[in-house]
Amino acid sequence: MAPLPLTLACGPYDRTRALADGRVPVEGTDLRYIALDPEEIFFRMLGHGEFDVSELSLSSYLLTHLAAPASPLIAIPVFPSRSFRHSGVYVRDGSGVTGPEDLAGRTVGVAEYQLTANVWIRGILQEYHGVPARSVRYRTGGLNQPGRQEKIPLDLPPDIDIAPIAPGQTLAGLLARGEIDAIYSPRAPIAPDGARLRRLFADPRRAEQDYYRASGVFPVMHVVVLQRRLYETNRWLAVSLMKAFEKAKGLAYADLRRTAALAVTLPWVREEYEASVELLGEDYWSYGLAPNQAVLETFIRYADEQGMISRRPDPAELFAPETLHSVII
Repeated sequence: MAPLPLTLACGPYDRTRALADGRVPVEGTDLRYIALDPEEIFFRMLGHGEFDVSELSLSSYLLTHLAAPASPLIAIPVFPSRSFRHSGVYVRDGSGVTGPEDLAGRTVGVAEYQLTANVWIRGILQEYHGVPARSVRYRTGGLNQPGRQEKIPLDLPPDIDIAPIAPGQTLAGLLARGEIDAIYSPRAPIAPDGARLRRLFADPRRAEQDYYRASGVFPVMHVVVLQRRLYETNRWLAVSLMKAFEKAKGLAYADLRRTAALAVTLPWVREEYEASVELLGEDYWSYGLAPNQAVLETFIRYADEQGMISRRPDPAELFAPETLHSVII
């Protein structure tokens, strides 16, 4: 039988590089890896279904899954992007916002309300810093360029104060002029006109490490999805992809452990890797449902508390059933 032609759109990550360069094949397929930035992948996959398999925002996938009895997409528990997000809260020098507790009652800019990073930020601020998600006014729009809109329509409760900014405006510009008080964003705002913007948490790394010690959560940002029509006619594909992603990640770990000649262009990369393992565990970038059950439950709870979803699905519901148990590779 001829290999199945397969397009995979994903970022250019070390943990997926062996898929992109062919060192790790996906069993039964002729893989074409298309390396793109996440925003472009999400727009093209959600809007036009251009790829067979792609990276996708966890939030967008959750909303898509719950919006229809049979979503056109189905996920596997592979998480190409994870990130702590205390570093994603920005304020202006002299604004009077000196700590997270000062955000209550303020106006905050977000590129999209449903962005996965913003769900995590709002949830963490509510649960650990006493800033209820509904205590903040949200203004949506482009971060450094005008014109951004929500990729997925939202039906939010009326007690969530949210509105788009004016055409031609940017969130970075509004923050620099003091017209909003903060920005939640996975990308950094670029300050116009010499304004000084800074992260709210003075030592975000320490704040993120403290959060992990308190919660045990290393936030998931993105998931891998397949076109459901392709999955339904090739049920073996979900496990083949799981196995390939696991092997590619293993090669990335090996590069971080190298000592004779550094594979990564950082002088203390091995020490950084060892510190990460000490805090987060040996397989800190874990795939599969079992090691990520609590992380996914936390995200779903946050999305519900923020008015984004009408019910809380069990995480197992989100994934192809073939991938819910350990896979021997």
